[in-house]
Amino acid sequence: MKSKLLYLGLWSLCTMCASCKRTEKTRLSDYVNPNIGTAHSRWFFYTPAAVPFGMAKVGPSTNAHYGNEHGWEAVGYDFRHESIEGFANFHEFQVGGVVLAPIVGTLKTRPGTLEDPDSGYRSRFEKNDEYATAGFYSVRLKDYDVSVDLTATKRVAYHRYVFPETSEAHVLFDIGNQQGESGAVKSAHVTLTDGRVEGYVITMPEYVKKYQAGANVAMYFSAVLDKEPVAWGAFNGDSIRPRENQADGVGAGLYLTFDTKKDEAVTFKVGLSYTSIANARLNLESEAEGLDFNGAKKQAIDCWNDYLGRITVEGKNEDEKRKFYTGLFHALLGRGLASDVNGAYPMNDGGIGQIALGDDRKPIHNHYNTDAIWGAFWNLTQLWAMVYPEYYADWIQSQLLVYKDAGWLGDGIANSKYVSGVGTNFTGLAIAAAYSAGIRNFDIDLAYEAARKNELSWEGRLEGAGKMDVRQFVERGYAPYVEVLNFETTDRGSGFGASHTLEYAFSAYAVAQFAEALGKDRDHRQLMELSRAWSRLYDAESKFIRPRDEDGNFITDFDPAQPWRGFQEGNAWQYTFYVPHDPAGLIEMLGEDVFNARLDSIFTVSREHIFGGGKTIDAFAGLSGLYNHGNQPNLHISWLFNFSGKPWLTQKWTRAIGKEFYGVGPIHGYGFGQDEDQGQLGAWYVISSLGLFDVKGLTDLKPTMQFGSPIFDRATIKLGSGNTLVIETVGNGDDDVYIQSLEVNGSRYEKNWMYWQDLIEGGKLVFEMGEQPNTDWGTGSRPPSVE
Repeated sequence: MKSKLLYLGLWSLCTMCASCKRTEKTRLSDYVNPNIGTAHSRWFFYTPAAVPFGMAKVGPSTNAHYGNEHGWEAVGYDFRHESIEGFANFHEFQVGGVVLAPIVGTLKTRPGTLEDPDSGYRSRFEKNDEYATAGFYSVRLKDYDVSVDLTATKRVAYHRYVFPETSEAHVLFDIGNQQGESGAVKSAHVTLTDGRVEGYVITMPEYVKKYQAGANVAMYFSAVLDKEPVAWGAFNGDSIRPRENQADGVGAGLYLTFDTKKDEAVTFKVGLSYTSIANARLNLESEAEGLDFNGAKKQAIDCWNDYLGRITVEGKNEDEKRKFYTGLFHALLGRGLASDVNGAYPMNDGGIGQIALGDDRKPIHNHYNTDAIWGAFWNLTQLWAMVYPEYYADWIQSQLLVYKDAGWLGDGIANSKYVSGVGTNFTGLAIAAAYSAGIRNFDIDLAYEAARKNELSWEGRLEGAGKMDVRQFVERGYAPYVEVLNFETTDRGSGFGASHTLEYAFSAYAVAQFAEALGKDRDHRQLMELSRAWSRLYDAESKFIRPRDEDGNFITDFDPAQPWRGFQEGNAWQYTFYVPHDPAGLIEMLGEDVFNARLDSIFTVSREHIFGGGKTIDAFAGLSGLYNHGNQPNLHISWLFNFSGKPWLTQKWTRAIGKEFYGVGPIHGYGFGQDEDQGQLGAWYVISSLGLFDVKGLTDLKPTMQFGSPIFDRATIKLGSGNTLVIETVGNGDDDVYIQSLEVNGSRYEKNWMYWQDLIEGGKLVFEMGEQPNTDWGTGSRPPSVE
């Protein structure tokens, strides 16, 4: 208890410090608090010094060099830790490296441990000496009396270190050590030449080893500094070599020593690249020449306010704004640039590719690193389509580069290497949804070819492309559960056969709509037949989705609460509702009364556990529960009441999840135990708090958006279509969660849904809210199910 009170006290001081640094006029970025949820956060989660979708993602590390066993565990920065070991420049899914660290006094070249900070170069720090917002981070390293400021452009990291008066001010370039999710170091090189520190590190991430054995990930850098060192040297671990200007191999690093006056700043600009040192230098010159630290900081914060400002929300509850803009920050932070200013990008085979240039001699699109798209259709892609369609199109063109280079769509990719992570692949669905939503500035024929192949082909399929059991799904009409495979997926089947069947049915439906739109009638028929595969796993006796084995039999000793047995990262309670493309079919199968009673009771019970794993700090804490908002498979089900005749329950439960699962503290942020995959949980809060969501992830031929319970008095959305959508509420309070009536552009509107095309025309929605449900509103016309 004493420890918890200490953290709460420190958090209060941190919040006070943040408010002191605000300008008189609050900017949207002032509502962003990157420290929210950092008691359990993934490697890419905490990188305040970055711009939206940037390559340079700079942040402090408390335990980054510890790495992680399987490549996904929380590592990097934890609010509960009390010492910082350095500041890494690369933070991406399965990608991490190039650490700078300022120290004073005795030269140390190992980071040391959390338990014994004095065993290495790490330093203790106080929470009230730390400040983080979108685009900027600062902290005082207590052991060295050094103040650290960080910011970034797209591909350049800025470090400013303010030293005390000393002749022993050192800056370490720790290059050859594992960082976060990067995996073991294969090779590294760092050199000091003509006032530049340059080099690279090549790593072997765990997911790359699993999904593309033999491949690796390379990171390059070129750094310049604004003060000449008085001494330098190289090191490998504890082996220190003064006056040497080069180090190679595991543990490789370089140190620079300065004479500094009191409060003297030394600034480093670090150009980054995934292709070469030469391109790192080019990125540095193109983005940072003549741009000092303060200019870069202003540019970064202005950029964030531009992106955040595409949605402005108004209301009296300041915590809701903090949740909203911090969620939006995380949604825009993930999936960062992997291509250079000249269009060079890392290819799947390890070579360097070239993105085509436009008439302005600039690349016509960018390339990105990206976590798996698993579940992102219930948060990220809807947000991209509505507000950031230029990025959505970029992301698709980026994925098509991998398809052209390697023959298959990737799901997650790290430097174009396959890092599926979940063994499925929803990239084709996301492409199809973009087309249905009107985002079409990509090679449509190539995109359809890639999406179709993803759903129907298996010959020569690479494991990193996921869906290794797709032949079974296509030929049998379901993916079998094969117990001996455990967590593996092969051509024979999978330990997750039931969840794969549901997922493949959904993605088949999405690509079927793509096929219909393009007049591919034969493909449309085949894919639509496959989209009904979910029904083959419905067990009428138990009224659950139940895995079938290779002989077609339902598995015995079936426990619907048991995770991992046939279901990836979930169980039958959670996955039985995974029929987003045909809610009406599922409701009919279960019976409407059973459907509504079960779903409502699930949320009633789950509320006691904060809609997930309770207060257990673990990514998989909620896997055995009835509902688990901290992971992907469940994120749509609170919206299913719109399809089952009780839309007021969608209003009730989505508002409750937003209020109770999401918090504004470092421990209670995105639940307690959560798996925040590059902004998905943050994006869910953003769109849900606007009262908008599509259960189908915009995959219908004519997509719709369903309405929930908007929490703000007013939201103004600058739509990607160029139009503006205003959402207002009347009589909206903490307890006024139920829609009483809706006006659309001044006319009464009785549906709980609207066609996407009508929504992006813009206009004004006015929701009258109340404390009691209006059981008549929104029940006359249910959203379309299978089309």
